[in-house]
Amino acid sequence: MSSPTRPGPPPSGLPSPAIEVATLIGRSVRHTARSIDGTAVAIVLPVLMLFTFVFVFGGAMQTGTDYLTYVVPGIIVLCAAHGSAMTATSVNHDLATGMVDRIRSLPVLGASLLIGHVVAGVLRNLVSAAVVVVVAVLIGFRPAATPLGWVLAAALLALFMAAFGAVSAAWGLLVRGPEAAGAIAFVLLFLPYVSSAFVPTGTMPEVLRGFAQAQPITPVVETLRALLLDRTVGDAGVPALLWCIGLLIAGIAASGRLFRRRTS
Repeated sequence: MSSPTRPGPPPSGLPSPAIEVATLIGRSVRHTARSIDGTAVAIVLPVLMLFTFVFVFGGAMQTGTDYLTYVVPGIIVLCAAHGSAMTATSVNHDLATGMVDRIRSLPVLGASLLIGHVVAGVLRNLVSAAVVVVVAVLIGFRPAATPLGWVLAAALLALFMAAFGAVSAAWGLLVRGPEAAGAIAFVLLFLPYVSSAFVPTGTMPEVLRGFAQAQPITPVVETLRALLLDRTVGDAGVPALLWCIGLLIAGIAASGRLFRRRTS
């Protein structure tokens, strides 16, 4: 009788980084899809915010144009910033539950886990942004963007989401518990209110006006608004790109350093 076949040795060598990243992105996307409350927040919250600003506050807002037209880009950016904060909680949860330790015990690049969280967050937030645009169109929003304008708007949003997602990942690695990790959501939710997302910065007191014009949300909102309405981007485009690229680089650098420190 022949002896039973024994399993061969595991394959040697590191798997392809692209396969690692794709696998961990898929994992994060599946976790998002299975999280009913997270999915509801990502989709329902933007719509509720849109209805609140348009139907509750819109009649009192003086922006020099139809308020629905003015506010839609701000709602998109607000929900993109707030949604990116969920990355901090997801990363911190993986640290607390030992997922990071399991990844470190395998021949897998640790950065793949962080990339998976950030990219999954971008995909989730792009779906949320699309829902906002569809609902806004149903209640009267009429974007005038060209096909190129839509592509550029989506690219800017994706870059913005990746930048804030990387910063959120760094925060999730820095703090020790999920409650502290979730605190960044309040910061990212507050920033759009002190920007041109909902009212022109010229209507604000001088101190707030200076802050609103100097922070990253305002140029991103202004650029997105110009692209969706087929207007000249003007001086907002370059600062929007510089802020997004700078925050992305800073978030990647901080996440890499903190990941090594937390797993060494």
